[in-house]
Amino acid sequence: MEIQLWREILDPYVLAVDELVLKFNHIMLEHRNAGVYSPIELVNGRVKTISSILEKAQRKKIELDEIETKIEDIAGIRIICQFVEDIDKVVEIIEKRNDMTILQEKDYITKSKPSGYRSYHLIIGYVVQSINGPKEIKAEIQIRTLGMNFWATIEHSLQYKYKENMPKHIRERLSKAAEAVVILDEEMASVRSEIMDAQNSFRRKADIVADILNNIQNLYKLANKREVVKIQDEFFRIYQSDDVDQLERFSKQLDIIAEGYRAQSLK
Repeated sequence: MEIQLWREILDPYVLAVDELVLKFNHIMLEHRNAGVYSPIELVNGRVKTISSILEKAQRKKIELDEIETKIEDIAGIRIICQFVEDIDKVVEIIEKRNDMTILQEKDYITKSKPSGYRSYHLIIGYVVQSINGPKEIKAEIQIRTLGMNFWATIEHSLQYKYKENMPKHIRERLSKAAEAVVILDEEMASVRSEIMDAQNSFRRKADIVADILNNIQNLYKLANKREVVKIQDEFFRIYQSDDVDQLERFSKQLDIIAEGYRAQSLK
């Protein structure tokens, strides 16, 4: 493999990461726009740097012309969930898609690594359209909770610093921290319904407020300014009361008023 070909080799992986991040973000937004809970909280992705690829190839004794077939995480996607239960739901979403093919699954949650690392990994086949035509590549999808991700990020940094010579006392502290993350995830699962109710209430209020402000802005263009100021003052009064039901009733009344002005403006 010629060194100057690295960019041509990695370009399809860059495209795959961009597309996959976009698709998973869209799945998250679809759930929220439909008013249902999204098992996906956050998505990010990366393509391994050339130095990381060479380092892994050297460590695993992989020839340069075998890199694309034997290194499965050149393209990497990380999906963060709030709860452990969400991980299975994300896997189900991926299984049902016809633009991604699951080639391999690695469950480090049911059985964590000796270091304490926990995550659910999928190796998928994904086709990108390049200037040379369609190209199927492999990508690794890591699915984990916020707590798992925090631990894994710290552990990765320490592994990079110490290589294979991490001090014993640091390994022990990492192990204790991993146990704490397990407890944290279990505690979060025990209050999952309360957390979701609080989040749904927050999103509901945010959506209602957005609709009200949009209507007020439109009314400023069409209605009597004094009347609009009165409406705005009433909105602030209700908003400060923190009564979502009252806010929703006000929004519905405002919808009727705004619709009336739209109808009049068409005559």
